[in-house]
Amino acid sequence: MDFKKMRERLLKIDTTCLCDAQKKIRALDPGMRPLCPDLKLVGRAYTVQCCDDFLTVIKALQDAAAGEVLVIDGQGGRKALAGEMFTTEACRKGLAGMIIDGVIRDIKTIQKMNFPVYYRSVFPVSGSADKIFKTQIPISCGGVTIHPGDILLGDADGVVVASSDEMTELLPLAEKIQRTESITLKKMEKGESLLDMLNFQEHYSRVMAQKDSKLEFKF
Repeated sequence: MDFKKMRERLLKIDTTCLCDAQKKIRALDPGMRPLCPDLKLVGRAYTVQCCDDFLTVIKALQDAAAGEVLVIDGQGGRKALAGEMFTTEACRKGLAGMIIDGVIRDIKTIQKMNFPVYYRSVFPVSGSADKIFKTQIPISCGGVTIHPGDILLGDADGVVVASSDEMTELLPLAEKIQRTESITLKKMEKGESLLDMLNFQEHYSRVMAQKDSKLEFKF
């Protein structure tokens, strides 16, 4: 699928629907938090690996293309790898966001930039700038492996990641799930019971009897 079209569709999808479409989809762990929960992140991964040193982050800012997301494996370091200047440069270049499995700083300024940033923790002390690490390699971020070019979707609930082929396969199902949820909520707003729309009783009885079953909507 053309990425431009995929991006347009992903911007309308919640991460929860992708996770419901595939329970085993790669999802960053709950320790990765959005700095601005109202912003949505969609883009391809530009991967960075470094620890307590941000020189390689600068290199990535130089090399990453517009629409890409800087995904940084901070390797458990305790020094800040990005702040307001790096975020300003990312905005200037038209990057789609930053995901830092590590430390950031200057969060009050970054929050005003309308730029998606996910992070592990905050600390005022920055790292050094005299070590060269690697970019565009498979990295570990938020407890999952991310490859260069993987597609990322982030919202207030977290970040999910998939290859282009995986996302192409999952997107129609996620869209169907989101439509079903929308219909369900509208029905509930009119006073209909959620339980009446589910096969709950049948499913519960089969689970009690240790039989195969699946909880699903009746429509």
